[in-house]
Amino acid sequence: MNDLERLAKELGRGEKGEALRKLGSSAEGRALGSAVDGAALEKAFADGDAAALRRMLGALLATPEGKKLSDDVRKIMEN
Repeated sequence: MNDLERLAKELGRGEKGEALRKLGSSAEGRALGSAVDGAALEKAFADGDAAALRRMLGALLATPEGKKLSDDVRKIMEN
């Protein structure tokens, strides 16, 4: 198991994991999910292309939905 998989598994546990899952199914989460090019994201992960992943994440976080979702995730992780 790589570090990213381990992190995802840890984040999925407990109250924080449940809160993150709810955010993913929120209006903002769904809007961002539909804005992502799944094939490009999968390829960047498979290739280990950190620069492409940063560009995609930056573009998502620049949207109003991305900014709100980022703030919500930060609040969850701080508690």
